[in-house]
Amino acid sequence: MNGGQIIAGVLRQYGVTHLYTLCGGHISPIYVEAEKQGIRIVDVRDEASAVFGADASARLTGIPGVAAVTAGPGVTNAITALKNAQMAQTPLLLLGGATATLLRGRGALQDIDQMALVRPHVKLAARVTRLKDMAPAMHRAMAVAQSGVPGPVFLEMPVDLLYDEPMVREMYGQKSAPAKSLAEKARNWYINRHVNRLFSGVGAGTPPPGQGNGLPDGDAHSIPKALQAIRQSEKPLLIISSGAILSPQLALELAEAVKKLGIPVYLSGMARGLLGRDHPLQFRHNRKQALREADCILLLGVPVDFRLDYGFHLNRKAVKIAVNRSRKELRKNLRPDLAVQTDPASWLIGVAAQAGHAPEWIAWKAALQERENARETSIDETASHQVNGINPVALFRTWESLLPQHSVLIADGGDFAATAAYTLRPRNPLGWLDPGAFGTLGVGGGFALGAALQYPDHYIWIIYGDGSAAYSLIEFDTFRKMGLKVCAVIGNNGSWEQIARDQIPMLGTATATVLPKSDYHKVAEAFGAAGERVETLADFEGAIGRAIASMDSRTPYLINAIIGSTAFRQGSISM
Repeated sequence: MNGGQIIAGVLRQYGVTHLYTLCGGHISPIYVEAEKQGIRIVDVRDEASAVFGADASARLTGIPGVAAVTAGPGVTNAITALKNAQMAQTPLLLLGGATATLLRGRGALQDIDQMALVRPHVKLAARVTRLKDMAPAMHRAMAVAQSGVPGPVFLEMPVDLLYDEPMVREMYGQKSAPAKSLAEKARNWYINRHVNRLFSGVGAGTPPPGQGNGLPDGDAHSIPKALQAIRQSEKPLLIISSGAILSPQLALELAEAVKKLGIPVYLSGMARGLLGRDHPLQFRHNRKQALREADCILLLGVPVDFRLDYGFHLNRKAVKIAVNRSRKELRKNLRPDLAVQTDPASWLIGVAAQAGHAPEWIAWKAALQERENARETSIDETASHQVNGINPVALFRTWESLLPQHSVLIADGGDFAATAAYTLRPRNPLGWLDPGAFGTLGVGGGFALGAALQYPDHYIWIIYGDGSAAYSLIEFDTFRKMGLKVCAVIGNNGSWEQIARDQIPMLGTATATVLPKSDYHKVAEAFGAAGERVETLADFEGAIGRAIASMDSRTPYLINAIIGSTAFRQGSISM
């Protein structure tokens, strides 16, 4: 039994169906043996995309995503995506190749101190040094990735543990003919002892029993306390973000709990789409004003960071209830009246089960709706402005009316993707993916892979800025190779607009923010996909229809939309 077989066997025990990788000699047995055991191998064009693909898979299923990358630059190329997974609290296992155990520190190819680079960005970083330790290490890694606050883990797998023992002996130059010189005898004795140690006592291993989720159940009295605060409030507000969707299997039940409680709600991050396209409880605009007026604020899986202006948006007199898996995030920039460390989705489902008849808060909802309607009217007015190119707000208004029900939206960009967040409405729970707090550009290709493989009959849409597109546009080769239903829409205005929007008025120059309005669709065509450049709103509307037809035939599509600029997000820079 070799290490590749052991790894594949453990992955199957945990229900892993896909392994994301970019091939390398240090890790070949991992993906070869995984494929033999029925795990689909997703071979990408950049290691970051492999980790982003595993990240998306984990977010949509709750099962840790798994990526394997080769030693040295394979690992270093994956670090940004690994950090993104850590900050997004995504359960993920990264398997990193490494030089042979006997050659470590001797100048072998791609031999670097990978542990020092990776350790700060993961919940667990471990090196396997004997084959008998491989299965236990895998089981531990999968358990740690999912427990408590989920996150990425890293296992370093030396190449001589992945191949069969006879091949490893040959690799080390052990010969069947007897040694002649004393030096040769000593060398063979040393190598033989080392290899014997590598392969002795090997077993398949079993998962450790009774792991649980590693989470506190929360204060037994927290639900009655929360219900009392809610019933006494006149202006309650519910804020739900990605931290409440870390158990994606509970998404539908969580949505029903929100509806039963009847509290006005704002959704962000992975929670977008939780209530579908249109629901009277969900509000999308003027959140800052609502938070300043609310007298009871429930924060579910929401860190009070830059996205909530470090807490300055929250009414100081309001009763604040924070529910989070993370003890640290419960009190980040916040002094909650009630802090509950547990899974937010499970907790709110429990609240709804005990709620009984809830107040209707008619006047409060009416005030929120009036402001919502006013903002929608303002957006429509912005969409009517003539600009040099397609008005991006009008583009999203048009796209919103054409988006199929079974769609997943992936935001990868600055200004263009952020505009989408205001104007495109995910149709279903788990219908929106964005990088999260790290704000990483380049997630698009990998996230699209993960989403398309988990939802093969859905339409997967990447919302690219023309800056962010360059990071993962190469994965159109992978989309086409695998026949995935993916369409990228690039908002092409020849600018890093998110930066230029503030840099030019503040500093008086567009230095380093200007891009050529390139024919990105030709890149997709070069890989066998299809695409087109559109310069009018009418052309864009037609392109969406052609993209859907192309995806239905399993040919990925790219719409290169030449857009102009509006003042829609003026002054929105976040730092």
